[in-house]
Amino acid sequence: MRSEVQPAPAIPKGDVPQFAEGREPSGLERAVGHQFRDRELLLTSLTHSSHAHEIGSRSGTSDHTDNERLEFLGDAVLGFITSEELVARFPDLQEGQLSKLRAHLVSQQHLVKAAEQLQLGSYLRLGRGEEKSGGRNKAALLVDALEALIGAMYLDAGLEIVRPFVRQAILIPELEARAKAPQALPVGDCKSALQEIAHATGRVQPAYVLVEEEGPPHQRTFTVEVRLHRSSKRGRAEYVARAKGGTKKMAEQNAARDALAYLHAATNGKDPKPESKAVKSRTDKGAKQ
Repeated sequence: MRSEVQPAPAIPKGDVPQFAEGREPSGLERAVGHQFRDRELLLTSLTHSSHAHEIGSRSGTSDHTDNERLEFLGDAVLGFITSEELVARFPDLQEGQLSKLRAHLVSQQHLVKAAEQLQLGSYLRLGRGEEKSGGRNKAALLVDALEALIGAMYLDAGLEIVRPFVRQAILIPELEARAKAPQALPVGDCKSALQEIAHATGRVQPAYVLVEEEGPPHQRTFTVEVRLHRSSKRGRAEYVARAKGGTKKMAEQNAARDALAYLHAATNGKDPKPESKAVKSRTDKGAKQ
């Protein structure tokens, strides 16, 4: 059963929600792709404490709710959906690598970009003092409101509505941008990124082949090839990258990094590097099947 967050009470007559000029909540509903059944949840998610305190002072009551409780809930919902997406998208990443990537995706530095895309600042209900101090452009307020909005969407319609919004507005654009810059990815991301790009460009799933295993038991070195095929794993590979590693998994990741560079060159209309062709002809011979 979902926890209930007390929505903001009705605004006393004479008090007007402090949105930016020309802004109405319906515009934000269109931007997030959800029309709230409980409009008070939406208003509460946009209400900064400065606005709630001002209304409370004017009405002589202290029961006007700001967005802090919804922010608390939305933070948890965002963390869950992000974790869910990363586990599904990156099956080869270890817990520590997943945690680092999640920390980036839910960081203020990243979330503020999504809030700005939604022009969330123009929908905030701010007190006069916060308005004058530039509150609509403050990163902390924008991120708090974004998390509160996620919490409000969850209470209003559940995970099936909020999940697509979080994925499309916050997660997928950043994950796709990272996949297009393999040099910026941690080693552990490369294998999953290669699989995604291969799929996006109509290629079959990359095939990994253990070519060689050498060294004493306590200091083994593995050599792995990753083979890219355009439409079928039969016949000559489009490209083969070979790499070594202290574990089979590390060798696969190193080979995937090289193959990513090839795919980016190919999909951007550039000729593969001359040494890539040499690697291909050299590594096609004698590989273990």
